[in-house]
Amino acid sequence: MTAPKHVTYAGELYDRTLGLFTGQVQMPGVALRYLALPVEEVFWRQSRHREFDASEYSLGSYLSTFERGSASDLIGLPIFPSRAFRHGAIYVRADRGIEGPRDLEGRAVGTPEWTQTASLWVRGLLADRYGVDLRSVGWRLGGLHEPGREEKTEVSPPASFEVRRIDDDQTLDGLLLGGDLDAVVSARPPRSFSSGNPLVRRLFPDYRQVEADYFRETGIFPIMHLVVLRAEVRDATPWLPGSLLRGFEHSRVLAIERLRDSTTQVSSLAWTAAYAEEELAVLGDAFAHGVSGARVALDTFLRYAQDQGITARRLDVDELFCPSTYSMERV
Repeated sequence: MTAPKHVTYAGELYDRTLGLFTGQVQMPGVALRYLALPVEEVFWRQSRHREFDASEYSLGSYLSTFERGSASDLIGLPIFPSRAFRHGAIYVRADRGIEGPRDLEGRAVGTPEWTQTASLWVRGLLADRYGVDLRSVGWRLGGLHEPGREEKTEVSPPASFEVRRIDDDQTLDGLLLGGDLDAVVSARPPRSFSSGNPLVRRLFPDYRQVEADYFRETGIFPIMHLVVLRAEVRDATPWLPGSLLRGFEHSRVLAIERLRDSTTQVSSLAWTAAYAEEELAVLGDAFAHGVSGARVALDTFLRYAQDQGITARRLDVDELFCPSTYSMERV
């Protein structure tokens, strides 16, 4: 009998990947070692040191290196561990008269990294949906709560954008509270907001309704992260990308079944099953992996990436991922 291929995967632990973490989902020929780590740590270690055979990875960071070939040793797979609406990721000073998106024009807005996927989506939404002139905004880059944060990948924003790094001893949340920033765009909420400071609020207080309306109008559930595989691992085991795609999808389907099962409460939400049914009625099978159901979201994100200087040209969805993962969807 052929020995299984040992694969080390690093990523956040989600309900939809729990089957892979516990071993409930087995992939033929694969012995998976799942390292459950915070995504910021995973991104840094994989982008700088290539420590894992496969890992969760920022879609924005992947695109910023894909075109230049500087990450040609990483192969993208159409596995999307994290998807999230981001209208709720815009935090503003409550005392600056910012009532709508256009009020951000001419303001100083902080975000952790230019290539942060959540930030890239938000900037695209602001321009695309609300007509915000992104070039009128003073963009400030740096750590949200810890000073000295750097871009994980090399990127040069267009000269027409005003983009500056904050000082190495400053944080975005500190500058927001101190009044030097008017707003912050961040996947992770600022502590000032989480702690209930009245000076900081969301731009869209009813963000859930805004996001549901956005989905109904566009059909887009934004993709945050993909899975990357080191090219040398793919070359040695060309069947592995397909096995990973099937394994992640199997684990995801099990998670949906658990959420919809009202026999027991699998989460600490009292009406988990009812909430799951309500969300499925709005979003459908929103977390499905593979290109076919994600093409509109990916096309939109690729357009935003070019507009914001992440890529020099408009990339095509059909060049982003391991070729074998496209064809297996049609089997």
